[in-house]
Amino acid sequence: DKSILFVLEDSGERHLAKFNRANQKIDRLVSGNVSVWGFSQHDSGDISFEMTMSHLPPEIFYLNGTNVKQLTRVNEDLFKDIQLADVKNVVFMNEDLQEVEGFIFLPPNYQEKKRYPTILKIHGGPVSQYDFSFNEEAQLLAANGYVVLASNPRGSSGYGQDFSSALFAKWGIPDFVDVMAAVDYSISEGYSDPDKLGVGGWSYGGILTNYVITKTDRFKAAITGASEVNMEANYGHDHYQLEWEKELGLPWESKESWQKISPWENVEKIVTPTLIMGGKEDWNVPIQNSEQLYQALKRRGIATKLIVYPDTSHWFSRPSFLKDYYERTLSWYEDFVLAD
Repeated sequence: DKSILFVLEDSGERHLAKFNRANQKIDRLVSGNVSVWGFSQHDSGDISFEMTMSHLPPEIFYLNGTNVKQLTRVNEDLFKDIQLADVKNVVFMNEDLQEVEGFIFLPPNYQEKKRYPTILKIHGGPVSQYDFSFNEEAQLLAANGYVVLASNPRGSSGYGQDFSSALFAKWGIPDFVDVMAAVDYSISEGYSDPDKLGVGGWSYGGILTNYVITKTDRFKAAITGASEVNMEANYGHDHYQLEWEKELGLPWESKESWQKISPWENVEKIVTPTLIMGGKEDWNVPIQNSEQLYQALKRRGIATKLIVYPDTSHWFSRPSFLKDYYERTLSWYEDFVLAD
């Protein structure tokens, strides 16, 4: 009855925090350039928690008073022989003169003054954020010679309610501006080759990818996973009925609101080779929209593939599927981003 323990998202960091009911103050028990996930408190007050950092996959730590001790070192031997990407935390301005934060992953043995092929990775949610956690997909892409951009556009968490709610009924508008600002920043800083750009994401990251490829032809390849494209087709089909109605109204009464945020209305503008993926049993973002996007691109003669993982919902952890996903990702970008 005295305090509440919780994880606090703040500007690319996830801290273990405690809210004191008596003085209404928040104390950060574990802070800094870290990302805290699960935690468990013993009756003694000691806390075990899962934490990750830019160059450290998740491990279990122990908090006793103010003393933090690392308990597990699962990947220590493996990482002795692996050279990781340098991760830069950056802040840049969007065209509305607002600050946007992000992370840039530079390939191992990065050479100054050399411009690299670049992948814009978009996070899901959209109420989520890229943070100082270990990003295995970004590291894999960097290990294969790409600069990777991971930004927190409007709609992300960790930057206040107004920043997060900027997408209300405006999907693909302010967040598109912000992720493109990340690309422009990386080019202006000399990291990225403007002629070798790729984009991709999962869940809302896939949805925003769909907006990106309907609004610009700057990207040589796109990968959209577990995404939505034809919003009206989801009504009564996915599990977001109350949220749809609260944000957009009923589709037969507010058709313009639904069409405004539907990439399907601009599918004829897509020229980017696009790999489409999803789980067959996904009722969060059903595979139906991925099938429709694939059919539209195939019908229009745009290079595309549809990969459907069986017995799989919105996320998957089966090792063979993960291996397949990563191999297809690398192959798609190699075929279209790296190709002359």
